[in-house]
Amino acid sequence: MCSHQDHRLQLADQGWRPAWLLTTALGKVPSSGQRARGVGKERNLKSAIVDGATPPGPSLPISELQATAAELLGVERTLFVPTNTMANLISVMCHCQRRGSQLLLGQECHLHVYEQGGVAQIAGVHSHPLPDLPHGTLDLAELERLVTRSLGSRYHPVCELICLENTHSSSGGRVLPIEYLRQVHLLARSYGVRVHLDGARLMNAAVALCVPPTRIVEHCDSVSLCFSKSPEDRDAHPWAGRQDSPLFPQGLGAPVGALVGGPKDFTEEAWRLRKALGGGMRQAGVLAAAALVGLTDAEEVLLKDHQNAQRFAKGLQELASPVCSVDLTTVETNMVMVRVDGLPPKELCQRLQTVSADEVAQTGRAVRVLLLPWTERSVRAVWHRNVSAQDTELALGKWAFVLRALGMG
Repeated sequence: MCSHQDHRLQLADQGWRPAWLLTTALGKVPSSGQRARGVGKERNLKSAIVDGATPPGPSLPISELQATAAELLGVERTLFVPTNTMANLISVMCHCQRRGSQLLLGQECHLHVYEQGGVAQIAGVHSHPLPDLPHGTLDLAELERLVTRSLGSRYHPVCELICLENTHSSSGGRVLPIEYLRQVHLLARSYGVRVHLDGARLMNAAVALCVPPTRIVEHCDSVSLCFSKSPEDRDAHPWAGRQDSPLFPQGLGAPVGALVGGPKDFTEEAWRLRKALGGGMRQAGVLAAAALVGLTDAEEVLLKDHQNAQRFAKGLQELASPVCSVDLTTVETNMVMVRVDGLPPKELCQRLQTVSADEVAQTGRAVRVLLLPWTERSVRAVWHRNVSAQDTELALGKWAFVLRALGMG
């Protein structure tokens, strides 16, 4: 047995109860000590009321979660669903009830790339992808051209919906500017088109912009919000998930769940679609309770995630290695895209998660850093509530060791 510490750092996909919402349905907000250890979360979960499929009163966790989230997002109602993928699909089906309707979205957005083409195979909706600009936005002139192309035409599909993603995952967690959201919504409304916001990481955007979520959501007609991030990516890249999973490992910290939000008539139709898609869950109060607890300290937790990501990006730049580089201007939330030159990103990831006897002898530690090869020339690291500032420094040390071992440090 070795006497050194074995540190496992999962810098892989994650993924508030903000200051203006101070209470939860589950009792007192956990103390900072409880939050740090997860003790308050476990106690609250164990004592949570198990809710039925049709909550009889607003005191039950699902009803409380939906009401709390509606206030947080500034929408009339919200609906709890199993996943954000289902939330997005339900939203598209609510807005595009005519088969063959057209949906405009970015070609690298999550809804288009990572959700099995559900809007086509299930909803019968035609997606038209547009090139994503570096900030995760779409060109407004091209957006307007495509929106208006079907007006008066018998040949083109009728555009009924624009989908935006905030923050934009494939762009490295970039935040869509509020003025841009306002312009898209104004354009859409002028032609009778609606806007859906894939807000899987909406809270990260609000923290980065230092605004309440309502300031973002007011510029769309429906919104999704995810309480856990992100099993799809861990399944696709198994080296990003080889770690003993703590109770609250990712994002806002809940193990399951998402919301879809909008006007009353929208959420009533969403309820029917959730049932049709198999998303109605009985005795789901314990899941809603976890989501509520995840909201209690999200502003504080996400801010720390962002700070740790920025510290890592700056530290990596300070290594001044020809192998790895980061554009610091793109690190806006909890993601860092690292450009890799000189070796395949997959090899770099494998080296970062491998511990050698030489490393232990030199550093006295065994550190495994788990992250994602993102493209042929980049890797992506994502911070979550279980990666501390100390962990971030350990990750930088491991990175420096690997680069030295390669003769590239």
